[in-house]
Amino acid sequence: MKNYSNIPARKHFLLNITTVLTVAALTACQPASPSYESGMQKNSAAKKDLALDGAAEKPIPAEAPAAVAYSPAAVYDVQETAPHVTNTERYQKQPDQPVKAVAQEPVSTFSIDVDTGSYANVRRFLNDGGLPPEDAVRIEEIVNYFPYNYPLPTGTHPFAIHTQTVDSPWQPEAKLIKIGIQAQDLAKKELPPANLVFLVDVSGSMDEPDKLPLVKKTLRILTEQLRPQDKVTLITYASGEELVLPPTSGDNKDEILRAINKLQAGGSTAGESALKMAYEQAQKAYVKNGINRILLATDGDFNVGVSSTDALKSMVAEKRKSGISLTTLGFGTGNYNEDMMEQIADAGDGNYSYIDNEKEAKKVLQHQLTSTLATVAQDVKIQVEFNPATVKEYRLVGYTNRTLRNEDFNNDKVDAGDIGSGHSVTAIYEIIPQGKQGWLNDSRYQKALAASGGKNEYAFVKVRYKLPGQSTSKLIEQAVPAVSIPLAQADEDTRLALAAASYAQALRGGEYNGKLDWDTIEQMAKQAKGKDPFGLQEEFVELVKIAKSLSSKRVQEQ
Repeated sequence: MKNYSNIPARKHFLLNITTVLTVAALTACQPASPSYESGMQKNSAAKKDLALDGAAEKPIPAEAPAAVAYSPAAVYDVQETAPHVTNTERYQKQPDQPVKAVAQEPVSTFSIDVDTGSYANVRRFLNDGGLPPEDAVRIEEIVNYFPYNYPLPTGTHPFAIHTQTVDSPWQPEAKLIKIGIQAQDLAKKELPPANLVFLVDVSGSMDEPDKLPLVKKTLRILTEQLRPQDKVTLITYASGEELVLPPTSGDNKDEILRAINKLQAGGSTAGESALKMAYEQAQKAYVKNGINRILLATDGDFNVGVSSTDALKSMVAEKRKSGISLTTLGFGTGNYNEDMMEQIADAGDGNYSYIDNEKEAKKVLQHQLTSTLATVAQDVKIQVEFNPATVKEYRLVGYTNRTLRNEDFNNDKVDAGDIGSGHSVTAIYEIIPQGKQGWLNDSRYQKALAASGGKNEYAFVKVRYKLPGQSTSKLIEQAVPAVSIPLAQADEDTRLALAAASYAQALRGGEYNGKLDWDTIEQMAKQAKGKDPFGLQEEFVELVKIAKSLSSKRVQEQ
């Protein structure tokens, strides 16, 4: 885990026009203060939560058309001058996956990942005028942020497997195998009754416009989706925990909203006892064969009680055995503990999202509500066996902290990721075919091994999963044909996934991007655009442009 202590925190100012002019006049004669990457760009005009001169908060504007619903805030070239604020954001170390020789390790095993928090967190950095720390960029979460149009399953399994192999834009001799999993899609009315516990951090660290006020907006959005058969419990914690609202039916929205609206920040952060209370309340209101889930909304700054990530993971992992899952919703900047947020959601059989604006809240808890709450398959593991007759080397793109031992694949006691209703999961392998130049030296006995197999398959994909509430896994298998096509001929889903992976790899330093530059990544993003009802792909193109500009400035400053 790394502690990024030199990143300027987001700066919020309450200035009158005289002060603005005075500061501008003084700072014009002074050198710019040092900052992380290119510094904080002046985008405060887009911060709808901030008021000027102590004025009341501006009314929330009408929702934009769907086509631009997720357009990022504008990024300006004028820099703000402000005192440096120490940043204590924490991220888990994320080394790139190593290249493997098929002759030595022909099998690769990993757990699926449905988290998307890294994408929104990276967006926050870019919109604030700085490149993200490399460890904040998890490639699989960038790729899986987008909803893909994979065909829905038609058989008895709750999801289907789709593969496509294309020529790699990263290495001239390589191929990219995209593996897509599409879960069955339940309509909202088909969801079982939900028992939800809102666990809200109201400590002093949450007293920022992008923290508790945004949490309240997020919970209001979810409350509006509730049905009469659903129920909500609200617990807050700061120096201590408080049961603000006992289990309340979803048809009593006014009472739930009143409780949410009264939330105020103050105090230290005693997260351990609050988590225990949340599980106790969830157990009391437990719905058999229903959705039983805690939604933890916090910046992750636990400083009282059990505060280490490992201790929290152990507690959450033990509690999940009772059938109660944990979803984490991350907020804020400066002291944000993403390391903890992502890992305890994984341990709690839930998902992790980072909420940087109201539109992201709508994406997670309105447009994708069923996939966020309703699980259709548990402990989903993927195992890929590569054919030594056709593949010499491979590497898994991302999924660094999801790798499993090969023997874990058949072990039903080993926990893995869950997949929600309508959710899609995408994984990418880069392979070097036999006879082509790769990253590694040829092994002494590789040629003899390569000659022993058939040549009509690149790999064989196996997926294990459990139906919700069951303890025995089921198996799906599918071969990957030894056929590839140019990237330009690939379907829109594959082109979008590879554009997203290229963007993420570039933000991580571009070690495996070869000669692929930002201009090409921008073209890939534009050419991958298809149906985009919520403007996600349009926003992605804009983020690539911002990253390209900031990367160029970094090179110029070196």
